[in-house]
Amino acid sequence: MVVVMVLELMVVVVVVVLVMFVVILVILVVELVVMVLVMVVVMMVMMMVIIVVGM
Repeated sequence: MVVVMVLELMVVVVVVVLVMFVVILVILVVELVVMVLVMVVVMMVMMMVIIVVGM
């Protein structure tokens, strides 16, 4: 019985660690996507400003 309890605990710990790892990966990916989108928007705004000023 003790061995079964230890195995269950290990499984729970492994699952929790995997879930946290996945959450961290998702957060990193989302931050990267947001940064890229912000860069694109800033570039577009700069182009619009340059075009408006040029005219």
